This record gives sequence, structure tokens and C-alpha cells, in this order.
Amino acid sequence: MNFLLLGFVLLFVLPSADSQPPAGMVVIPAGTFTMGKAGDAEDCPPHEITISAFYLDSAEVTNAEYQEFCTKTGRQLPEFWGIAKLKSGPDFPKHPVVGVSWSDAEAYAKWAGKRLPTEAEWEYAARGGLQGKDFPAGDSISPESASITQAGKTNGSMPVRTFAPNGYGVFEMSGNACEWVADFYDAGYYRISPAKDPKGPGKGKFRIIRGGGWHSGPYCNRVYVRNALPPGWLDINVGFRCAKDVAN
Repeated sequence: MNFLLLGFVLLFVLPSADSQPPAGMVVIPAGTFTMGKAGDAEDCPPHEITISAFYLDSAEVTNAEYQEFCTKTGRQLPEFWGIAKLKSGPDFPKHPVVGVSWSDAEAYAKWAGKRLPTEAEWEYAARGGLQGKDFPAGDSISPESASITQAGKTNGSMPVRTFAPNGYGVFEMSGNACEWVADFYDAGYYRISPAKDPKGPGKGKFRIIRGGGWHSGPYCNRVYVRNALPPGWLDINVGFRCAKDVAN
């Protein structure tokens, strides 16, 4: 009897295959965090958000990965493809893809069996389990810890996973490339946001980008800073990464 009961318990608690992260992704655990910051800008007021567990690409989608998508689907290559100065094209396979629109990013995510992360998921993952910090690793950022612009100088983007990951095992959530997320932009959304798994407003003219990038200064690389662009915009500093629901 004890043996049978023990066997049942072990069977019950062992994770299924679906609970393991897909290749190139990490599990972002469920939790509650304070999103935003104090002040009177669009990234305030601070508000408590609860996020369900999800998978997130540990790194930004690369040139090589996006090129495979274009080859297999017939989609047009990124706007700046082949420009060495921007590290875009087949000569830079491990650099983050840039020059893609929000629709391009969404199409890639669907093709890969994934989706774009919500803005709340993105900030929660970027914080890496830290509370009240400006950057994924703490209170500061520098060219030694992320690919950013400082004092007018930049080295451009770097191959993904160049710098140390944050507490959730995610790389370059600040710097390297800004990232499209799923949400429409609304400057006042934080004041009406649901407290659990918010998905942003139902409509809008702009889509959110997060994370700063190689062409952004330290301030814009703060984990709470919100920016937005028209969904058709093609930018030298904007790429993306994907998310995926955890199977129940």
C-alpha cells in the first residue's frame, strides 16, 4: 500500500515533457512585481502586476534565424539587410535582426509557434527577479555590461548572449536592440491596467518597443522605460524576441 501511494505521488509531481522549455527559451516563473516607476510620465504610476509563468527566448532573434524564416516563407528580407555598418545580413549571423516591422516580428513568432511577449511580461522578465532596480543587473549599466551608446560612442550591436544574463537567464534585455512587444501604446494605460496578465489596450496607432538598444543611451535602456513606434516602422535599432505560453 505504501509503495503504491509513493508511486502515485511521484507520478503526480514529475513534470511532463511540455513543462520543459523549448530550445533557446527559458521559463519565466509566475510572480508579482511592481511595474513602472514613480513620477508623471507614461511609465507611471507604479502598480502591482501578477504574471503567469511563460517561456521567453533567452536571446533576441538573430539574423540567421530570421533569414531562415524569410527563405522558407518567401517573406522579404529586413530593410537594412547587407549593410555591414549596421551588422545586418548573412555576414553577422548571431547579431540581433533589425529593420523589421511589428508585423514582421509577429509573423515570425507565429511561424515559429510562438508569440510576442506582452509589455508586462517583458518588463517582468527584464527585471530578472529584482525589485526597484533600473536595469536587468541592478542600479547601473555601461558599455562593459551591455551594448549601448554612451558619451556619443557605440560599438553597435553585438552577437546575442555576449553579456551576462539576468536573474532569469535572459540575455540583453537592455541594450543590443530595442524589442517589439505585443501591446498597443496608450500613455495612460497604467492607470487602468488589470492587475493580472495585462495585454494592453484593445486598439491604438502605435505599438510598444522596450529595452533601449545599441543606439540608445543609458536612460532609454532602463527596464521601465516605454517607447512606441508606428507598427510599420523599420528601424536600425529595433528587433524582437518571442514568448510562448506554458502548457497547463
